[in-house]
Amino acid sequence: MISEPATIWELLQVGGDDDLALLGPGRAPLTYRHLRDQTERTIAVLNRLGIGRGDRVAIVLPNGPEMAAAFVGIAAGATTAPLNPAYRREEFAFSLSDIGAAALAVERDSSSIAIEVASGLGIPVLEIASEPGAPAGSFDLSVREGECQGPALTGGLSESDDVALILHTSGTTSRPKLVPLSHRNVCASARNMCRTLELQERDRCLNVMPLFHIHGLMAAILSSLSAGASVSCSPGFNALRFFSWLDEARPSWYTAVPTMHQAILARADRNRPLIAKRPLRFVRSSSSALPPQVMKALEDTFACPVIEAYSMTEAAHQMTCNPLPPRARKPGTVGIAAGPEVGVMDPEGRLLPSGSAGELVIRGPSVTLGYENNSQANAECFTRGWFRTGDQGVLDEQGYVTITGRLKEIINRGGEKVSPREVDGVLMDHPAIEQVVTFAMPHDKLGEEVAAAVVLREGHEAEARELRRFAGERLAEFKVPRKILFLDEIPKGSTGKLQRIGLAEKLGLAGPTRDGSGR
Repeated sequence: MISEPATIWELLQVGGDDDLALLGPGRAPLTYRHLRDQTERTIAVLNRLGIGRGDRVAIVLPNGPEMAAAFVGIAAGATTAPLNPAYRREEFAFSLSDIGAAALAVERDSSSIAIEVASGLGIPVLEIASEPGAPAGSFDLSVREGECQGPALTGGLSESDDVALILHTSGTTSRPKLVPLSHRNVCASARNMCRTLELQERDRCLNVMPLFHIHGLMAAILSSLSAGASVSCSPGFNALRFFSWLDEARPSWYTAVPTMHQAILARADRNRPLIAKRPLRFVRSSSSALPPQVMKALEDTFACPVIEAYSMTEAAHQMTCNPLPPRARKPGTVGIAAGPEVGVMDPEGRLLPSGSAGELVIRGPSVTLGYENNSQANAECFTRGWFRTGDQGVLDEQGYVTITGRLKEIINRGGEKVSPREVDGVLMDHPAIEQVVTFAMPHDKLGEEVAAAVVLREGHEAEARELRRFAGERLAEFKVPRKILFLDEIPKGSTGKLQRIGLAEKLGLAGPTRDGSGR
């Protein structure tokens, strides 16, 4: 076994031949021997088709074990670019062109619009076919349509500095940036998570995260494989089916975003016998802030530690994480450095001492070397080897990181700066509130005003006046939301994250207003 894998192929050597690697609901499991054999076959097929190291293969597959196996199998000999199957024509056209896709991989009988878009761009379409009754994650790869260029010039296994994975940032406020992550980056991140979570061969992750996103790909799939452990791949998050998957897969942990945890908690009471029957070693949360109230409810429900991690695509996911017991977990923080080195920097590029607020910065083997074809973003985001995360935060004397807000999300109310996360935390203490997201809405005099969208708990009622009074008893007056919207559901991104930027426009509050009052 390779002690410190630096490529995905080396990482796949950790698991024993007969150990289980991939599982799926109602499917026979796939062993590490079969996963390695399939990966070698996949690389051989790609090479015969003219696709080799550094060539980009876009993958448009539904969630599940085949997507997980295709990701590691293709990445071992080329570059993977997983795309959201729900994209529309224009999004596929942009993504396929921007990454310079050499091929598109889809499932057999797929009717995805991505196929038509790829054909129009002259990009060959590959087909991933799994036979009925085959083990979870097993597939054959072939050409579906189009022509490839013949034997690859650079075939065989990818090397540590080759790009394994390329993903776009969310692009909420600007054109999405392209993040190339090398094998060295993703393997370093996988090892970091393996150590943080103390993963062993006997562990099993239940993945409910989308596998076109860094969270699911790294935290669920690669961290598990780096430990020789197994991962059960669901067809996508479904709170109604979560507990049946828990019963069937018998996982030792799962990882999700806060909105998913909250949906699971909403159905936990009726599933308490099953929760007791299938105990978890821990629950992990990442990709957006986990309210301390939700952390406590999860720990009470599952009778295990809940650890929150801080992550981003540019770091191949994890940057900090609250440690497992017996080390202290500090609710409201995102833990200690758990891979990259973490610091706090002022606007002039000076590192600040503990206790000082500034921009969180990182550096280390898991961090991308830079955005692709974007010199302006690289100049803005990298300072003397440190990557600027765009998040404002503080490190305490023990090294625990508290994020006070996304710099672009800080509300500037007539010169007074308001952290939406602080307002969220206060409103979440109100017994009637199930979910809340605080955001900026335009104001003709102040520039921006504080607004909040809330979802009430089932069977509870509240009025805006009551919530504003509740917040006013705990916050300075300028931080209290002037507009409170009551929604059945708060709009979310494709990965289930609540998004502040652009929310005012989505909710019809984009025009400047003087009246910030709410019902």
